[in-house]
Amino acid sequence: MEFATKLIHAGIEPDPSTGAVMTPIFQTSTYAQSSPGVHKGYEYSRTHNPTRTVLQNNLAALENGTNGICFATGLAATDAVLKLLKPGDEVIAASDLYGGTYRLFTKIYQDFGIKFHFTKIQSGDDILPFVNTNTKLIWVETPTNPLLQIIDITSLAEIAKANSILLAVDSTFATPFLQNPLSLGAHIVMHSLTKYMAGHSDVVMGALVVKDEKLHQRLAFIQNASGATPGPMDCFLVLRGLKTLHVRMERHCQNAKIVAEWLYRNPKVGHVYYPGLSHHVGHALAASQMNDFGGMVSFTLKSDELSEAISVMENLKIFTLAESLGGVESLCTHPATMTHASIPKEEREKNGLKDTLIRLSVGLEDIKDLIEDLDSAIG
Repeated sequence: MEFATKLIHAGIEPDPSTGAVMTPIFQTSTYAQSSPGVHKGYEYSRTHNPTRTVLQNNLAALENGTNGICFATGLAATDAVLKLLKPGDEVIAASDLYGGTYRLFTKIYQDFGIKFHFTKIQSGDDILPFVNTNTKLIWVETPTNPLLQIIDITSLAEIAKANSILLAVDSTFATPFLQNPLSLGAHIVMHSLTKYMAGHSDVVMGALVVKDEKLHQRLAFIQNASGATPGPMDCFLVLRGLKTLHVRMERHCQNAKIVAEWLYRNPKVGHVYYPGLSHHVGHALAASQMNDFGGMVSFTLKSDELSEAISVMENLKIFTLAESLGGVESLCTHPATMTHASIPKEEREKNGLKDTLIRLSVGLEDIKDLIEDLDSAIG
């Protein structure tokens, strides 16, 4: 089954009780039992819910996995992976990553005796100095947030396999339309479904997809025991959003490439971060690992004055200044004060994240209007 068909049909059948083509919203907390412990597969909606089951099955098919596990937020999904660890375990993580992930690692799990090594990662060679018998998890994003770096999943997977280490890939920026980490050797793929997967800025949710049954059972136990599960209405909204993921991502990629090329030619722009540009250090890897280059673009002005970057963001009209990404509307974010504010300034700068960096989530509007908006704001 091809990807576009999977989006609409994989794991989704007409409702057996009514024939409803769209998966119903099973807005219930509990389920009738004919005898104690005898039920129809559902007993309490924290553990299982029919709407969530369909979404989880659909996500598993999209990522070429066997099981999807949904959570109330993307960070709740990340938290579940960390709960696989115990005190004394070590994690190798890419230094360019979402600020909320960094905060979870350093402010919560570091206090529980988990040791984190943050380093710039492009390939497996970059993590070898940190691998030891205590290493239990490699955590990366690719493309990374917000500098759009590309990490070689296959080379990391080889090292992970040789050393019995779990490899988890946050593929939120890519979505399964562009990249399938499990097919490249990762053990876990994580998505903030809030973003491109739902696609309409009206849901907050996260998910993990795996293809190892033992790992699935461990994560499903954590999902139920910890209780950070999404409601059926949100699951329905993500299912609805997924049906158009392929056509939305095609337009996101198309618009983002034009925006990136325009910014690159603009004499007032300093650096443009977009893997679809031929000079991007990860361009060749992205071309081989992904089906296209995504809808995210980051850039700096030639001026290092923060006030000028703020002025650009304040003057945008179609690009809305807001956190998050991946919706149909174009968004502009200032990572240093918004999505990555939880990372200390010295750490941000060491990783190449300047206070003047502007991150764009390029939406589905007419590209002429987007370019005119940027041109007017940059001046």
